[in-house]
Amino acid sequence: MRTPLRSLAAAAAAGVALAVTLTACSSGTGTAPEPADGGPGGVTVSHVHGLGIDPSDEHLYVATHEGVVAVAADGAARRVSDRADYMGFTVAGPGRFLGSGHPAPGGDGPANRGLIESTDSGRTWQTRSLAGTTDFHALEYAHDTVYGYDSTNGVLRVSADGTTWDTRTELAALDIAVSPEDPERVLATTESGVARSTDGGRTFGAGAAPVLGFVSWPREDALYGLDQTGGLHRSTDGGTNWTRSGTVPGGAPQALTAVDPDRVLAATQDGVYESRDGGRTFTERLPISGASH
Repeated sequence: MRTPLRSLAAAAAAGVALAVTLTACSSGTGTAPEPADGGPGGVTVSHVHGLGIDPSDEHLYVATHEGVVAVAADGAARRVSDRADYMGFTVAGPGRFLGSGHPAPGGDGPANRGLIESTDSGRTWQTRSLAGTTDFHALEYAHDTVYGYDSTNGVLRVSADGTTWDTRTELAALDIAVSPEDPERVLATTESGVARSTDGGRTFGAGAAPVLGFVSWPREDALYGLDQTGGLHRSTDGGTNWTRSGTVPGGAPQALTAVDPDRVLAATQDGVYESRDGGRTFTERLPISGASH
């Protein structure tokens, strides 16, 4: 019988994130964004928290410690948001982003922004819920439902409307992924490996190898995981078995999003990279300055 994974809430969650880090540590359509405020590619980025492709313009969107950055197919980049720290981040639909994090330096509002939403591709954001109490470090939108890992309290939360939340269980995790076919199957990356839930995150089994920092699940037979050294792994059976498919350049990982079985986005300490062949080869989309936060 499975039992919930217990943690010491925020402290334990932070400990797992630190342990995982220290162990290791496109083409598209639409108008290209205008170049922005200096640095390679037109914008300076020090740390990445999330990645996604907006179906409305096919640009790559990068959630960073210094705001949300849009990158066009030709490499032109610009900051589209303010300079807030955007933590958990996911593209929920054309022009619709979900996020969390902290206000820009000198900005108004609580230190933890709860769940925030943009309906104009990251230009403006509105608070949906949990402001002042929650900092989501991982967000997934699947089955018309928001799944979020609340790092402030060390719990998994689930919401059908983005305002009313069900607290599923306590656990110490860094990232989560939801089966694209079954809303009850949820994975979490933990210090001991990938933990699995078959009841929507209410309980999790023990973590099992490999130890991964980030996971992304675009199709049932295409689950990807990124380890602490930048090794990209793929599972075709929901995480029971894994094979290494390639290596992301640039050192310690910061984020992972698999758009489909062939297209994989990954951020490391040196840059944001994209693969169009399932992780065998990668091309740099945006350089990172190398500072960490």
